[in-house]
Amino acid sequence: MNSKRSTGLPLFALGRVAVIGLALTALGCPGGDDSTTTVGMDGSSTSTTNTTPGTTIDPDTTGDGTGTGSATGTGSDSGTSSPGTSSSGDSGTTGDGSGTDTGDSGDSGTTTGGVELCEVMLPPPGMCTNPGDGFPGTANLVCDPIAQTGCAAGEKCMPWANDGGTSWNATRCSPLNPMPNQVGDPCTVEGSGVSGIDDCDAGMMCWDVDPMTNMGTCIELCGCSYDSPSCQTPNQTCSISNNAALTICTDVCNPLDPMACDAGQGCYPVGELFQCAPDASGAGGAEGDPCAFINVCDPGLVCLAAAAVPGCAGGVGCCASTCSIDDPAPGCPVGSSCVAWYEGGAAPDMCLGTVGVCAAP
Repeated sequence: MNSKRSTGLPLFALGRVAVIGLALTALGCPGGDDSTTTVGMDGSSTSTTNTTPGTTIDPDTTGDGTGTGSATGTGSDSGTSSPGTSSSGDSGTTGDGSGTDTGDSGDSGTTTGGVELCEVMLPPPGMCTNPGDGFPGTANLVCDPIAQTGCAAGEKCMPWANDGGTSWNATRCSPLNPMPNQVGDPCTVEGSGVSGIDDCDAGMMCWDVDPMTNMGTCIELCGCSYDSPSCQTPNQTCSISNNAALTICTDVCNPLDPMACDAGQGCYPVGELFQCAPDASGAGGAEGDPCAFINVCDPGLVCLAAAAVPGCAGGVGCCASTCSIDDPAPGCPVGSSCVAWYEGGAAPDMCLGTVGVCAAP
């Protein structure tokens, strides 16, 4: 993603919030064989094998949990997700991890805290053999944004907020611009970032929209099918959320690398991988601050379920620092230690094998 716009404190006054509603990450981490506990927006707990943390793209939503939809799963470029029908409930992927292991990742040669970093590299997607499979077809999903079906000629299927709210909760057929912009191009939305009307091509949407200008950047929507979502843009993975209405491709990243994402973005956990998303922390987002969405924490931190963060109070989750399990002095707060993010060496990419989080031991 090419946008350099920072979503910071000025957005508090704008009142136009766009929320990606997912569940919070508990201490157990994605990719392992053992089940972990996910804390939902209502504070309830469900057992799942792959947790999916929540994100928002505006700081107005910090801690209030408003405007959210439940997660329906996330997929990688390999297409292992089955949103809407996944046995992992409302926050995970079906995730067997196949197709996400590159076997060889490019070494960036950078270091932080004495720990050498490398860049996460995904293999290109395979051929789509089951286009359109797994489409939930609920009352709110009037068309399929992945297969781009269900709309008339000259239209495209888009996520939008059909209740006048600030969270994508449905799909709609929107007019297709006769001279549409492509992935990476600047774009403009009509009304707001959740209107579902923009000037990007079919299979794309205007993302990271500045509410003062209604301008953002065209990004790819997931392709192929809900059962086997894929992304054609190199090193991007599919994230499916908001009751399967929002299906976007975003950059994968290494959370230990402070330069992994563009300015104004952070590297946050989504499904089995970490993805770049707008930093919506605003004035909050520091270590121990309450959170309800993953990207209301400062870059370098993640939103964990309250039970995993010592001293966490005032919210369903709190922000915690990422760390390297190879770092002899990770700098975790008193009462916490650097705990491996991926259990049992189950990282989907070798560059993520040392990722940890400061949490209750």
